[in-house]
Amino acid sequence: MSRTGGRFFRYDEALDLCPHVRDATAAAVKAIDELTRDYAAADDPEAEREAFDAAYRQVVARWAAEIEALGGEAKGLWLVDFDAGDGYFCWKHPEPALAHFHGYDEGFAGRIPVA
Repeated sequence: MSRTGGRFFRYDEALDLCPHVRDATAAAVKAIDELTRDYAAADDPEAEREAFDAAYRQVVARWAAEIEALGGEAKGLWLVDFDAGDGYFCWKHPEPALAHFHGYDEGFAGRIPVA
């Protein structure tokens, strides 16, 4: 069992999920972009701030739930890890593929190329 109670992934298994992760993330990024554009165009942005913040949090929470349903871990905004048993395969939007790994203690800053 992984550190978060989920499963361990071989690289090929995590790689197979990457298109779904990219699609879910692209949809969430687009939704955030639309929210931000609408908020910026509001006549009174301060009056809209609370609604904007709530909608933003909802998009991010929905994205994180979608990632977790796939078996990944949403580690930050648009950052997804797959537990490999000795660290994580790591992807961040808008990277084209799952191409990095980092140990449990190194985090994002310690990422190294997979191949």
